[in-house]
Amino acid sequence: MRKIETQMNAAIQGNQNWSSGNTTVSFNEETGESVVRLHGNLIAIVDEDSMKIFDGGFQSTTTKSRLNALCDEFCVAGEGVFQKDFKWFVRKFVGQAGTSKVYNADEFVNGYVFA
Repeated sequence: MRKIETQMNAAIQGNQNWSSGNTTVSFNEETGESVVRLHGNLIAIVDEDSMKIFDGGFQSTTTKSRLNALCDEFCVAGEGVFQKDFKWFVRKFVGQAGTSKVYNADEFVNGYVFA
């Protein structure tokens, strides 16, 4: 994980406003949500119970990296965003089969919710 992504996650964990380079976190005390932006474009809304993700209009490597850093911190281990044949997908934990975790691969859509 990149240093900027570690700092981004720490700001969200600490309910703080933060900015570095092309990434910002704005904490809204009234809603308890942290809004994450990349180049000014919305890529995530994180609250106490869920995370909603967006591509910000650009399915770039940097956007995917930021989203996966957020997933590493705020989702079930193994959940995240991946690309196959130039198309984005979301890997979502759906249950346990014995000792193995089971995931579904869903097509990426803006507003996808991890809860």
